[in-house]
Amino acid sequence: MKHDESTRRDFLSRSSRAATTLAFGLAAAPRTVLGANGRVRLGFIGVGNRGTQLMHSFMKHEDAQVAALCDVYQPYLARDRSQVDPGLLEALGGRVPAMGEDLGSDVSRYTDFRRLLDQRDVDAVVIATPDHWHALQAIAAMEAGKDVYVEKPLSITIHEGRRMVEAAARTGRVVQVGLHRRSSKLYAHVRDLVRSGKIGKVSVARAYRVSNMYPGGIGREPRARPVEGLDWDMWLGPRPEREYQSNIHPYKFRWWEAYSSQMGNWGVHYCDAIRWVLDDLAPASISAHGGRFALDDDRTVPDTMEAIFEMPSRSLVVFGQYEACGGDALVQGEIEFRGTLANLYTGAEANGYEIVPSRPGQFQTARSPVKAEKRERIDGDLTDQHTRDFLDCVGSRRTCRCDLETGHRSTTFAHLANIALATRSRLEWDAANERITNNDEANELLHYEYRRPWKLG
Repeated sequence: MKHDESTRRDFLSRSSRAATTLAFGLAAAPRTVLGANGRVRLGFIGVGNRGTQLMHSFMKHEDAQVAALCDVYQPYLARDRSQVDPGLLEALGGRVPAMGEDLGSDVSRYTDFRRLLDQRDVDAVVIATPDHWHALQAIAAMEAGKDVYVEKPLSITIHEGRRMVEAAARTGRVVQVGLHRRSSKLYAHVRDLVRSGKIGKVSVARAYRVSNMYPGGIGREPRARPVEGLDWDMWLGPRPEREYQSNIHPYKFRWWEAYSSQMGNWGVHYCDAIRWVLDDLAPASISAHGGRFALDDDRTVPDTMEAIFEMPSRSLVVFGQYEACGGDALVQGEIEFRGTLANLYTGAEANGYEIVPSRPGQFQTARSPVKAEKRERIDGDLTDQHTRDFLDCVGSRRTCRCDLETGHRSTTFAHLANIALATRSRLEWDAANERITNNDEANELLHYEYRRPWKLG
């Protein structure tokens, strides 16, 4: 892996310049020389639950070819579900992929992602590892001359995200972040409706992730020897050494703050869609509330959390993570935009939307001029639409629908919410310099010290 030997300067003060460089760098990048028959030869790093879903999506496109796989768990690398530890199968069920795909005999397989990046005929890599690996692997891939599709959340820290943006600017690689609503026909249409003033001034946008995990949550498991076939030290990577627990790997790492968060896992999707529709870059201030209120498990993230972002557009963005109760949090759909003339619900009725006119409130008599409106079935499969966009961009060298700057800015919402909760404070955010202006302790959480020998390229 290549390493940057230059003296570190304050990366945060360069955010605007890096974004500009990225745009020009991508435009000037040479066209990738693709494999036989013009196919994009793909290497997949992390082929568990989400990695398998992405591989299957890419395999639907005739101009994509699976060239290499990498995973630290041998059953996933072998694509053999019968080799998976029985205890993991019982605990995770459908979250363990079926596997058994016919990939042919010429697909290379690696346990170390660096060896995959050495394979010269791999045009692009698809990264679906746990969040704490995304930055290291994506930057290494770009430095190795590969285009990159990297799953959300983009990074585990804000510092990592900016370094990834800088790497894309430096290398000129095409990068797609897996916030697939950016490839949604529905959200593109809703964006146009809201920005046209259709529902009036939007003052609040809300979304929730509701999953009642009471009482056991992710369970309580003893520290133990890693399951057979798992390179646990490589799985940990830059994070501190610790003993294995079966409710960390596989899949359940999303409930451990060292490796992920539910704000990052779910909140980043909705915050990205909302800020796209509202045309906002970043929040001006952030507060968050919650904790482990009801569940008795090993998690280190809240079972109940609500984050509020005050936006420069004079609106509030609210995301709630409710894992200790059930029932719908919204009247319908997945995101609610509350305007002065009407409310708009996205994701209603099979990927459509519905507009509900507002009734006159206190001291008001005029009825809303907006008429009720409902449209159904606007979208197809968002993952397929997003992987299609990436392949097109690899060939054309144009910027992807969710490039690194876009993915980084949206992922920042999740990190700031987690920092606000950790410090029990309302944070004021300087988006240009990517610094918290009212809490020095909070700025210390913008990054962490990697375990040796890992460091950002």
